[in-house]
Formats: sequence, C-alpha cells, structure tokens
Amino acid sequence: STSALVLIDLQHGIVGMDVHPQPSSQVVSKCAQMAQAFRKAGGLVVLVTVSNLADGKDALAPLADAMAPAGAARPANWSTLVDPVTPQPGDITITKRQWGAFYGTELDLQLRRRGINTIVLAGISTNVGVESTARDAFERGYQQVFVSDAMASPSAEAHANTLKFTFPRIGRTRTCDEVLAAIH
Repeated sequence: STSALVLIDLQHGIVGMDVHPQPSSQVVSKCAQMAQAFRKAGGLVVLVTVSNLADGKDALAPLADAMAPAGAARPANWSTLVDPVTPQPGDITITKRQWGAFYGTELDLQLRRRGINTIVLAGISTNVGVESTARDAFERGYQQVFVSDAMASPSAEAHANTLKFTFPRIGRTRTCDEVLAAIH
C-alpha cells in the first residue's frame, strides 16, 4: 500500500482535554477502527505523540498573545497513547517536540522508505497538531485525506475553520465511514 494512517496526539494528556465538535472518546474510537482496517489491509499505521523533556528546555517558548500556561506539572502518563490506539507490530511511533509531526522527527524518512505517497490524518487537535502536520505534509508533496469526524479541537470554531479554509486547499476531507469503505 502507498497510504499510511497518521494519528496525531491520541495520548492521555491531550485526549483528556474538553474538545469539540465530537468528544475525545468518539475521535479515539474512529481512529481505532481505521487503524484496525489499515493493519488488516496491510497498510501502515503511524502513532504520533508530543512530549518534552522534564526540564522543558526543548519546548517551544515563543512570545505569543495566547501562550500555554507554564509551570503545570504533567502526570506520568501524559504522553502515553490511550487504549485502543496503542502500537501493534508493524506500526511506527513518532515523538514530536513541536506542533507538527514532520519537523525534527524521522516521519518523512520512514514514509518515503516505505513508498508512502498518501497520508490519512486524524487526531487531536484539529487546528494545532493535525493542521501543522498537514501543512508540512503538503509542502513535502504528500497527497492527504483528512478524516473530519475523527478529529476535534478545544475550540469548535477553530476546528471548523481548519476544515473550511485550510484542508480544502491541501487535500481531501472525508468521514471515517468513507475512509473505511475505501479500504475495503
């Protein structure tokens, strides 16, 4: 297969956020369904998490009007993937330090070595990790499918804006059912 399913930040620290327009539990369930279908069809599943060193020195720290709160201790399982989207034999796991899954990781290398030219993207948060990864993938020449009902954001408005304004310019948006039908 020349397609890979790339799932963004389905980890305890992110999935535990209040997200919209669908709850995290629905996003995780749909992502798990797609992962199972990809594996059964011999496709590649990539599980991406975000993490930083305990001292935070490798974390982004720009001067921004809407900076993330600083100093909050993260639980030990913050970057651990949630069930049922845990790695299976043949899956690739990527740990990113930024918003996007390409910068500073070996994601591009691993996809290209396997002849992947299309990525199916889902996860949390639509307008941060998913969109950043999508923009980077577009600039690297990948075809993309965005699974609209298998992603969410803390802001329903930000989720909708990404689906309306960004994704149509860089790929195709489909539902989980449409992706599953295309696999079978």
